[in-house]
Order: sequence, then structure tokens, then C-alpha cells
Amino acid sequence: MAPVSTPRIVTARVPAKVNVQLGVGPARPDGFHDLANVFLAVALYDTVTATPADTLRITCDGPDAAQVPLDRTNLAARAAELLAARHGIEPAVHLHIDKDIPVAGGMAGGSADGAGALLACDALWGTNATRAELLDICAELGSDVPFSLVGGAALGTGRGEKLAPLDVGGTFHWVFAVADGGLSTPAVYREFDRLTPDATAPRPHRRCSKHSVPAMRRPSRAPSPTTSRPPRSPCAPPSRTPSRRVRRRAPWPPWSRARARPRRSSAPTRRQPARSQPP
Repeated sequence: MAPVSTPRIVTARVPAKVNVQLGVGPARPDGFHDLANVFLAVALYDTVTATPADTLRITCDGPDAAQVPLDRTNLAARAAELLAARHGIEPAVHLHIDKDIPVAGGMAGGSADGAGALLACDALWGTNATRAELLDICAELGSDVPFSLVGGAALGTGRGEKLAPLDVGGTFHWVFAVADGGLSTPAVYREFDRLTPDATAPRPHRRCSKHSVPAMRRPSRAPSPTTSRPPRSPCAPPSRTPSRRVRRRAPWPPWSRARARPRRSSAPTRRQPARSQPP
């Protein structure tokens, strides 16, 4: 993202992102998770404008402006402070955010503001930071900030800060439905840790029942494409071939059988001679 500058005013526009795919590994010793995240930038932007000021100041306009912190916890403010500290200058800048990306919607709105402020301050102060230096500051700010600086489509590994560009063809159309309340990213990962057992922990090798083999040795089976029945549990007893049942009718009572199908005598019948007609 290249900032647009006029004399003493610099504006950077940074896109939102969606996670096309997100694979989350177990928690690392540092508290983060190893991720395999496919990022895709979308045409929904926050705009950060940097102008000189006597001290660091944050203002914000937009639909969710009331939910944006205006103190030093804002990623835009932290980005300005980190860049200024590396180059030995005071972070005297007014950063104004025009916010269109939903807050706490999983679309990296705060990360976009941090990346936009970093670009705008770099151009305003003339620090001429290299791309590697900017990405290093972005990784220090947060896992999604490096992609907000790069944009496009990329595979994020590590905790999301290690990016590999992806070739994407075609045009994608997105519809975003914004919920009334947002979700905190740290709270989401804490709930993930609570609900998901550690994948690296050894699992006991045991038999589920006297009829089953150990679950680790039983091959997994995918559900049949012609039925919605879930695959058989590895702990279930072995199935048996169902026997064919023949339904037999109850015998009729003697009186009913006699009425329905009267018996014929097995003795030979004597043939009566034909009577002659009278003259």
C-alpha cells in the first residue's frame, strides 16, 4: 500500500481481510498458536491521515467510531511510537482514522489502522524505512498487521506473520453480515484452548470394549456418499451380517381351513351310469 501525500499531509488507505481458511495448532510456550491462514484482502477500507502535531493524538470517524480506543492502546498509536523510537524522533503526529471496517468483526480493522499509520508516518517523517523494517514492526504490533501492510492474497504461517504470496485468479464477490456484538481475538483463542485438547499430548492406548480393536489401529472410514449416517465409531463392537428373516403365517384354525379350502376325499369316486330318457 503506497501512501498518498500532499505538503505536510499523508493519507494511507488499507483494506480489510477475510480468512479463506484458518488452521489452528496447539498453544506454543509463548502463548501464541501456530497457524496456517489463507488471507484475502477485500475492497473495504480504513483510511488513516497523518498530519504534524505537538503530540501524539488519535481521532476517528465512521459507523463504529464509538468503539475505537483513542489512547495509546490503539494500534495506530503504537505503530507511530515504534517507528519513532527506531529512528530517534518524537511521535508528534495527529492520526485521523476514517473507519469503514467493522470493529471486532474478524476483518483486521485494528490491524489495518496500525499498518496505515505506519505507512503514513514513514512518509510524513521521511524515515524511509525498508520493507523488511516495516514488516518487522508490523509483526511486533500483531499477527494480522503484516498482511494488512502487504494486501493481496497470502498464506500466513507461524502465528500469521510469516507471509507467502498466493496467485489468485478470477473475481470474488463477498456479502458480509455484521453481528450486533463483536468477539475479542484473545478470548476466542482462550475458548479454543478450553474446548480443544492439546494435540501434542500422548493419548492412552486402550481398548474401548472387548469386541473392538484399539482405536489407533482401526482404519477410519468416510461416510457413504449415498447416506447421511455418520461413520461407525471405532469403539463400537464389530458388525455382524444381518440374517434374513422369513415371516411365517400362523396356521389357520381347522374350522377356518375347512371353510376356506375343503378337503377332497382321496378314495376313488364311483361313476354313476347315465339315466335313459323316457320315450
